[in-house]
Amino acid sequence: MVLDRLLPLLGSFENQVVLVTGASSGIGREIAVSFGRLQASVALVARRRSQLQETAEQITDAGGEALIVPADVTNERAVHDGVAAVRRKWKRIDVLVNCAGVMLPARVGQMAAADFERMLRVNVFGALFAMQATLPFMEARGRGSIVNIASLAGRRGYSPLGGYCASKFALLGLTEALRTEVDDGNIHVGLVLPGVVDTPMIENVDQREVLTGWPVMLNMPVEWVALATILATRFRLREISVPPGAATLEVLAALSPTVSDTLISWINAAGRAINRATSSERAPRQRTARPRSRPRSRG
Repeated sequence: MVLDRLLPLLGSFENQVVLVTGASSGIGREIAVSFGRLQASVALVARRRSQLQETAEQITDAGGEALIVPADVTNERAVHDGVAAVRRKWKRIDVLVNCAGVMLPARVGQMAAADFERMLRVNVFGALFAMQATLPFMEARGRGSIVNIASLAGRRGYSPLGGYCASKFALLGLTEALRTEVDDGNIHVGLVLPGVVDTPMIENVDQREVLTGWPVMLNMPVEWVALATILATRFRLREISVPPGAATLEVLAALSPTVSDTLISWINAAGRAINRATSSERAPRQRTARPRSRPRSRG
């Protein structure tokens, strides 16, 4: 595994405390375990205690130390209480990684207000509450790092992910604004912008319907995002896309929306053709109806 070879080259995080939201599965779990493999003390924040326990066991097996902090990131008081528990245990927080997220696909014209609000509460307010809870202690110590896991979808709107894109646009804006507020060289604020990653969030939807122009075979492993997050933290990178250079289309969209719209149409057509060509090679997927009120999420 590439991660196994690269992680040791990034140096130890021994004696550093890392708080990861959305650590119960997917990208958040992989990030938490990767920091644990680098000897960090890792605080695990999410709603599901049983899955946090699994993450904690992986961290301790890898040589790190873990603290389970069950909390719903949409609850401001719960987030502040969780941060207080971490400080009682380890006296400080050196790194905050906001990874909790939820995606509820829908076309803008049919999007339920409750679904949009849910995405905003988790993807935006959850990160805001965690930043507000930890930032004062980082400022008091004169150092720290905040890395928000956003998305390439936060640079360009796509259907039927308009609500998800909007929530990630908001997270990008908050992160960039915070960076200007603490631009003294002591506190690092970074963004990681992944593309489509193999996680429970993607597995919970029919990707051939939701991401019609993206071939399933091109989904990235979670290890890539974990590596990008550690790189952003270690080298105080302000922004890194996964894979590197993937944000080129978003830059083009800012310069020429018409050209980028045309390119997206071409890419979607090519992706649909690839999906059709490869669909016969896969067994039909069994789909079970799930109530919309219980979305799968990172956290």
